[in-house]
Amino acid sequence: MPFISANGIRIYYEIHGEGEPLVLIPGLASDITEYAAMIREFAQSYQVIAFDNRGAGRTDKPDVPYSIDLMAADTACLIKALGIKPAHVLGISMGGRIAVALALGHPEHVKSLILVSTFVKRVPLGWLGHLLMTSMLWVPVLQSLGKQQRQPFSALARQRDASRNYDAADRLGEIAVPTLIIHGTTDHLAPFPLAEEMHAGIKGSKLIAYKGGHLVAFLNQKQFVSDVLSFVDSCR
Repeated sequence: MPFISANGIRIYYEIHGEGEPLVLIPGLASDITEYAAMIREFAQSYQVIAFDNRGAGRTDKPDVPYSIDLMAADTACLIKALGIKPAHVLGISMGGRIAVALALGHPEHVKSLILVSTFVKRVPLGWLGHLLMTSMLWVPVLQSLGKQQRQPFSALARQRDASRNYDAADRLGEIAVPTLIIHGTTDHLAPFPLAEEMHAGIKGSKLIAYKGGHLVAFLNQKQFVSDVLSFVDSCR
């Protein structure tokens, strides 16, 4: 299995397809197995680099404080170690925050941004958001029971805390690459007005609104893939 030692941990990654690089960054409490269908679609036109964030999947899960900037540094180290030229970077949910942190802290690796079901402002979640987030953390933990590769709750809690504490709202004007924002209008984890604020903060960005909640990329996958490919094709 392909691993790279980068930024003090072993990162599990996969490369599919050929062409310009498209880096996919998973969301909170998820690994790349959950993105297999869209990876196959994107890999028909681009070289897709997908990896498990620290704390999830087959990547190391140190029980130490995480931050979004730290996970962006993981991503930058992986890209550098693989010798990849500036890439189109697709981040979903927490992965979108990591993608923004990558663009701000390591802009030499980013050709364009696709930010899906995410926001970059520290806000209280409310009781429903807390319930949904806690449920998300327990699913992979329970699924891993009895498997050789166990998922500790502590690692996902570290991801959750990093995601909650990230705030780059006052730095969005520094992003200078083409940016596409895709968001569900009834998202309870990432309320749509926060996506509109992000759109207003990133000069020249494009916002596409889908009917639906936090999982619009998966529930509208055919349209999602089409919209992402149209955008990335325009950035060539």
